[in-house]
Amino acid sequence: MSPKIDFDLTRHIGLLSRLELSDDEVQALADHLAHILQYVDKLQELDTDNVEPMAHAVAIHNVLADDVIGQSLTPDAALANAPQRDGDFFKVPKVIGDSQ
Repeated sequence: MSPKIDFDLTRHIGLLSRLELSDDEVQALADHLAHILQYVDKLQELDTDNVEPMAHAVAIHNVLADDVIGQSLTPDAALANAPQRDGDFFKVPKVIGDSQ
């Protein structure tokens, strides 16, 4: 049996989560958490003795293509639409540190 989710416990979970919750939100979340725990309790009743542990419900395989060296852009082509450039580099405003 799951522990009872009450107003104080939900408020504490909100504080740990760094959430500012109104009393109405705390009550709504307490109800949601209670329903979730009831569902988990229901799942605990299932007989899983002969079920093989798995990480995913369906088979997952890597669908990434092999790395192949291909044609690269020249610096002029890569920078053709750049608003500003400095030689072979994009020129952007400084955003870190002093603005000088």
